[in-house]
Amino acid sequence: MIVPIIGNVTYQITMDPTVWIFDDRKIILEEAFSNHEEKDERNDVQEAQERWERAVGFQSKPPVNRSLAKHERENILKYSYVMPIEDFLNHAEIKADAKEALLVTESKEIIISISDLYNSYLLFALDGKPLTENGPVHLLFKDGSNKDNPIKGITKIIVS
Repeated sequence: MIVPIIGNVTYQITMDPTVWIFDDRKIILEEAFSNHEEKDERNDVQEAQERWERAVGFQSKPPVNRSLAKHERENILKYSYVMPIEDFLNHAEIKADAKEALLVTESKEIIISISDLYNSYLLFALDGKPLTENGPVHLLFKDGSNKDNPIKGITKIIVS
């Protein structure tokens, strides 16, 4: 149930989607696409500032082990969740000459651009449960273009 990011990166990392249910960065699937229009209207200067802060390490990391209230525990089991992949790619430090990413699935390999990879979510839970069928993660583009047909069964991401 782990997904490594390897290849043309400074640090090879391993993602464990089974623990993301407790991560504050997770987004409810339906909200991820309903807020897309609002995100597109963000100020370019603010986005540049956030990228700079991430690059130099000033941005604090979100807490991932805080206590959950009873209603939060109940809600976890109701919703489907996605995780933005951007933080993981930033930690892996994709090298400047990287052009594309190979998504290795159970049945095939799919090539996407680095830009498309950055602008993606990883679906990791349906109705509060880990993806056991065609898992451990599915890739959805943030623009919702493949919402009805995600890239399923991703077991490895190879940057080249």
